[in-house]
Amino acid sequence: MPDTVYVSVLIPAKNEAGNLPSLLQEVRTALADEAYEVIVVDDGSTDTSKAELIALKQAGFKELRILSHERSLGQSTSIYHAAIQAKGVWLATLDGDGQNDPADLPGMLALVRGSEGRADGIKLVAGHRVNRRDTASKRWASRFANGLRSRMLKDATPDTGCGIKVIERAAFLRLPYFDHMHRYIPALIRRHNGRMVVHPVNHRSRSAGVSKYGNLDRALVGILDLLGVWWLIRRTRLDAIPQEVEG
Repeated sequence: MPDTVYVSVLIPAKNEAGNLPSLLQEVRTALADEAYEVIVVDDGSTDTSKAELIALKQAGFKELRILSHERSLGQSTSIYHAAIQAKGVWLATLDGDGQNDPADLPGMLALVRGSEGRADGIKLVAGHRVNRRDTASKRWASRFANGLRSRMLKDATPDTGCGIKVIERAAFLRLPYFDHMHRYIPALIRRHNGRMVVHPVNHRSRSAGVSKYGNLDRALVGILDLLGVWWLIRRTRLDAIPQEVEG
């Protein structure tokens, strides 16, 4: 583990034993030139995910940290718990199913590096899956949800559900925490006056395991969440920063 960590890669995972070893090797390859750590949150898995992670750590993957939930607490809680314990200036999120490509991370990190130290520096790079490898029904549901969300929240994000993002840790920890918040990070960052950019990313088919979400349950929960976030954003008053007056 490097003394100073620039980026912490956060990976929530539930029953992803068939995907984690190859995904983590891809992270090592993609970030070989970075000061990084990887925090995998085993979210109440009932397969051999935890054993696979421990074996990788014992085999010399010194950048790997493992957090474990005794029961499943969900993707947002997993990301939030990892962010609290992260040491990096920046957080990079990846889904544990291997559909996000870690090879996209260097390009996303280059964007934030280029804006560091500026008053209008980037706080979030949001991935946009330009060629999704999902079922037709899942793609249709996502397009509908993105359109509705965009009209209500005006978050200027074509693909807020994309799991790969790079976000300033300090900015993330200033956001209100609630279940399913990971789907609304772009809207929340913009409401807190943070600059966001969208970056096209690769998307791959799932090679092992099964999706943890169905279209119907995702839609029902998403409608309630969307109304809640719409209300929260309308009640947030951060349009101006007070200036100290010298007397």
